[in-house]
Amino acid sequence: MNSSIARDARSMPSPYEPKYDPLVDATPGRGADYAPTYWVASAGVAPQDDGPVIGDMDVDVAIVGSGFTGLSAALFLAREHGIRATVLEANQTAWGCTSRNGGQGQNATGRLYRSQWIERWGKETALRLDQEVREGFETFKSLVAEFPECEPQQGGHLYIAHREKKMAFLRNEGEVMRKVFGYDTHMLSREEIHRGYVKDAEACGALHEPNGIGVHPLKLAFAYQRTARSLGVKIHTASPVIRVEGGKGKYLLHTPGGVVRARAVAFATGGYTNNALHPSLSNKILPILSNSLVTRPLTAQEILDTNFRTHEVITDTRTLRFYYRLLPDNRVQIGSRSSITGADAPNPKHLQLLIHGLHRKFPALSKVGIDFSWWGWVDVSHDMMPRIYQPDANETVFYALGYGGNGVSFSAHAGRRLAQRIAGQHPPVFDLPIYNSALEYPNLFKLIRSSALAPFRRIGQRALYRWYYLRDEML
Repeated sequence: MNSSIARDARSMPSPYEPKYDPLVDATPGRGADYAPTYWVASAGVAPQDDGPVIGDMDVDVAIVGSGFTGLSAALFLAREHGIRATVLEANQTAWGCTSRNGGQGQNATGRLYRSQWIERWGKETALRLDQEVREGFETFKSLVAEFPECEPQQGGHLYIAHREKKMAFLRNEGEVMRKVFGYDTHMLSREEIHRGYVKDAEACGALHEPNGIGVHPLKLAFAYQRTARSLGVKIHTASPVIRVEGGKGKYLLHTPGGVVRARAVAFATGGYTNNALHPSLSNKILPILSNSLVTRPLTAQEILDTNFRTHEVITDTRTLRFYYRLLPDNRVQIGSRSSITGADAPNPKHLQLLIHGLHRKFPALSKVGIDFSWWGWVDVSHDMMPRIYQPDANETVFYALGYGGNGVSFSAHAGRRLAQRIAGQHPPVFDLPIYNSALEYPNLFKLIRSSALAPFRRIGQRALYRWYYLRDEML
């Protein structure tokens, strides 16, 4: 389906490349069109940007990537520190993760549960990390309230057990959240879910968390963009950074249109981070693909048959989880795992796997039409937690990466903390693990760190996916 985003006829984008793969391709393109997502088709008129870089320039701060993190960092740099950053985007604003996710804002970051925080770092650090994540969710909530055009859907998060054996895990996690962290969580039976929330045929029960907001991610990103530019931020699209040279506050970012000379550089490229872009980024994340679809609007009868009484964000307990919700216009959005490689991403079998999941959960929708489908790269870190980090204290180079699919809400706060780092501030929270340690690649892959051997990492990923499937569905 064609995008409804209005564009200047003088700068029409080049065709969307569906097979882009950050492990094997040098850049994500130059001025490429958006993926054909529901968010793109329904976002309306895109805000004005500053066009491509068309000559050499000097800037204080260069931010690479114009997704949630890059835009929020630029916004907070201008609003709270009086620093006007220059954002460099290879394609269109929010072209990568930000325009391809499910729009689920949760009171979380990364893929670890709070009980795992305690196991890994101890109770005291876990409590402090929880306070930081709560503050992050408040940052996100404040921006959502500031930009109501992003169509917020309040209510919380429903964490559904897709098998009876997962109920013990949810009960334990709910108890930890209540007794240790003070959350108002509660368990729901299958009957309570079906009666009061949604008739998910797989649901054996659920943990209900009070914090969760669904948003239209591209409308929110566009609001970030408009606000940042009103504060003096420059956003250059169709300007991929081909290489970065220099050091000690004198960095040269080479783009096809000119060299951007910057005193500080921040990388906010998510799952689209290229290993060769800068040494601090080499082999720091494993990009994995997630698939998503949006149905046509449900009829009144289909709403009754599925008993969709909630617009809350919903996930299930699979390792390769399904995430879904009812959108404001009564469409169902659902996402889950996809291909291993970019080359295989367009294979129809991946969409069929997602459709099968939709039908398994909602048999009444077995004949519902699918209006949109797409895929996108997710930045998974070695320990399933993000990092907002300065790799070398002697260099003004920074990155914020590794959300693992939980970046919609925390990226707002990550951008705020990234802005503080760039501005030279050092608040006490920077001694927390997500701020005081670098992203490191798993030992399993250290023998195949070079870009030439990068595709062989997928062998391990395939094996993991098979194991996850067995554990999720059969064991």
